[in-house]
Amino acid sequence: MGPAGGRGAAKTLAVLFAINAMNFFDRQILGAVGEPVRREWQLSDGALGLLGTAFTLLYAFVGVPLGRLADTVARTRILAAGVFVWSALTFVSGMARSFWQLFVVRLGVGVGEATCAPAATSLIGDLFPPARRARALGVFMMGLPVGIALSYLVSGYVARAWGWRAAFYVAGLPGLLCAVAMLMLPEPPRGQQETHAVGARQRPGSPYMLVLGTPTMWWIIVSGALHNFNMYALGAWLAPYLMRYHGTDIALAGLILTGSYGLAGAPGLWLGGVAADAMLKRRRDGRLVLGAVCLAASAPLLWATMQIGRGNLVPFTLLLGASVALMYVYYTVIYSSIQDVIEPSLRGTAMALYFFAMYVMGASFGTWATGLASDFYTRRAAAAAGVAATTSQALEPFRATGLQSALELLPLLGVVLALVVWAASRTITRDVDRLQEWMRAESA
Repeated sequence: MGPAGGRGAAKTLAVLFAINAMNFFDRQILGAVGEPVRREWQLSDGALGLLGTAFTLLYAFVGVPLGRLADTVARTRILAAGVFVWSALTFVSGMARSFWQLFVVRLGVGVGEATCAPAATSLIGDLFPPARRARALGVFMMGLPVGIALSYLVSGYVARAWGWRAAFYVAGLPGLLCAVAMLMLPEPPRGQQETHAVGARQRPGSPYMLVLGTPTMWWIIVSGALHNFNMYALGAWLAPYLMRYHGTDIALAGLILTGSYGLAGAPGLWLGGVAADAMLKRRRDGRLVLGAVCLAASAPLLWATMQIGRGNLVPFTLLLGASVALMYVYYTVIYSSIQDVIEPSLRGTAMALYFFAMYVMGASFGTWATGLASDFYTRRAAAAAGVAATTSQALEPFRATGLQSALELLPLLGVVLALVVWAASRTITRDVDRLQEWMRAESA
């Protein structure tokens, strides 16, 4: 049985899940160990946020040509090469002896990881039919919460025992096994799971203009920037927030976030995928309507999380976990919707353009802007207390309050995000009909 058959598809999906888990394990390490890095090199929050931006800058820019490459050459080979590169450079990150050395190496990690989403989601589109894609994508994206959870858990304990550099060494090795596993898998034919078999054919015109000429894609692209701003801001700053405001050590902060920011996303992805496929049977815009409702519900929960008093870790964990679970529904509804409005031969390109916006306009600013906002509110808190803070050390007592104020801004963006996803639900039916009409004519 070919790779699109039951066992072949399940085997490939399992490897893709493992690769995605290592993808997010490696990129989240800096969020887990950021506080000891900042203290060792006496960095401001803005500088620490810039280290997160380093990863996303090249990730976004090289992702566009790599996404186009995923539409033209074997995706299994692209993924194998990518996971090898980012795993090796994650290991090298532990050897950095200055801010700028780590900045440059994290640029390289971003290049390797840019291969993952366009190639992997394109593969899934050719392994599973439309009615099952949201669930399959939910399994693939389960690597996100699992990878993040393991990164917080493992990195926190390793950093406490052996220092933050050891966390990078531990993270770099498993990805090499994933690269070997991907090389052993077959490449499925393109378009074989579509209702109308169009294979690798595409509509006439520029690949990029075809994608951007789809109205739903514009709403999806804007939503990606907003969502990634919030998710990367949270990923970078929740551990420092727990250590500064709630007084935890790095291992306890990692343990709390393993559940509330990592594993809490798993039910959101799995149940969200099942619910999204069920909603599609009831109404054709059902997936995106579900996403908008879940995102709208997550915003007040996130705001309430930031109002929890110092040291009250149980309500903090429960509220954050509930908010994050609802946020993760976003991935299953958006990724499957992209495949609903774009033909198989352009899905890698579509994902690359979407990820470009997610990381250039979203993630790149999320970590950095939140760090700058934290610095601003920290200085303001110091001034209100009558402290003329001229050194980093003098500002330390006010960094907890400053970071709390910065994080309180994120729920506002969450409300805007919900409105954008709702707007996408208003255009998707027309875009699906247009694509299906072309595919029906092309396969006749």
